[in-house]
Amino acid sequence: MSTVDSQQRVLSGMRPTGRLHLGHLHGVLNNWVKLQHEYECFFFVADWHALTTHYGDPAIFEENVLDMVIDWLAVGVNPGSAALFVQSRIPEHAELHLLLSMLTPLGWLERVPSYKDQQEKLHEKELDTYGFLGYPLLQAADILIYRAGHVPVGADQVAHVELTRETARRFNHIYGREPGFEENAQAAIRKMGKKSARLYSNLRTAYQEQGDHEALKKAQALLKEQQNISIGDSERLYGYLEGGGRMILPEPQSLLTPTSKMPGLDGQKMSKSYDNTICLREPLEQIEKKISTMPTDPARVRLTDPGDPQKCPVWQLHQTYSDQNTRDWVMDGCKNAGIGCLECKKPVIDAIIAELEPIQKEAAQYEKDPDIVRSIIAEGCETARESAKETIQEVRDAMGLSNW
Repeated sequence: MSTVDSQQRVLSGMRPTGRLHLGHLHGVLNNWVKLQHEYECFFFVADWHALTTHYGDPAIFEENVLDMVIDWLAVGVNPGSAALFVQSRIPEHAELHLLLSMLTPLGWLERVPSYKDQQEKLHEKELDTYGFLGYPLLQAADILIYRAGHVPVGADQVAHVELTRETARRFNHIYGREPGFEENAQAAIRKMGKKSARLYSNLRTAYQEQGDHEALKKAQALLKEQQNISIGDSERLYGYLEGGGRMILPEPQSLLTPTSKMPGLDGQKMSKSYDNTICLREPLEQIEKKISTMPTDPARVRLTDPGDPQKCPVWQLHQTYSDQNTRDWVMDGCKNAGIGCLECKKPVIDAIIAELEPIQKEAAQYEKDPDIVRSIIAEGCETARESAKETIQEVRDAMGLSNW
């Protein structure tokens, strides 16, 4: 696969640490449903990543993996458009992680912002482990094993993608300069034919001597169209174009996703650790009860007391679920004591139930026949492994590990 082809591929994963909630739906899953129509998508259950903070608790995997994939399917993630698989079923992730660990400086991992941040947040757990330090490199292996060009992340995860880019760059620098690289690249150019070869050489000169990035894009597009050169030659010419070696592991880009503004029942970010969630498959009557008993502006002790929506967690839910007319009605009714808190909550309750009812009906079908889900996962694992095997073979070849 060439670097330009990789730009059509997206990889993303989720840790199976419990039932999914509205924060997952609005922060990740709705975006996956959109991306699957625009890219070749690989979505995976990150069970090895769950072990970095939940080791010693095998029970979390027994139901959570299947449950999570059911939620994905119920919200509209389509196994016909995306490969859905389980990380631990693809041993190539682990092998690439091991091989990359041999050349990744320790300081790169220690400086990842989330390393110390997570240790402080999860201080009750023993996280001074090799696996916890190395999990950003395992993330890098997850991405690079599929040569994914794009990784959908929030702003707090950009540093992880940057580490992946640095890791790929270092690997390509060390192993992409095969013996006779220059001669092999020139031979590959000749295979393109006179006209394409001349154009490629002119564009390469324009980029390397004048910094013409438009010339770089044109040259990359030219390479993508070539039918006369092998994948290996294509990778050499992508690297030669930019003055480096053969591009064995393409550098991915962050695909920034909007930060989920889904508040929890207490107004903080919706999170299992805060016990303030509304789960996707929670009974609808329980959801209604949860929202009905949500705290509101403390100033509204009596119905006749005016309030301030900005001090009320329910108002945050209106930002996601209500149209402008409803929000205007809430703002006016609360400030002027024209409506009561239960009245204010009703449109939110109705909107959330309307959103979750079809999801729950869809999920119920999969719950009745979990073997369908298992077969979807098995098929996704087969697709993922086929791709991963291609990459690991090239990595082994480059590192001299295939001649035995």
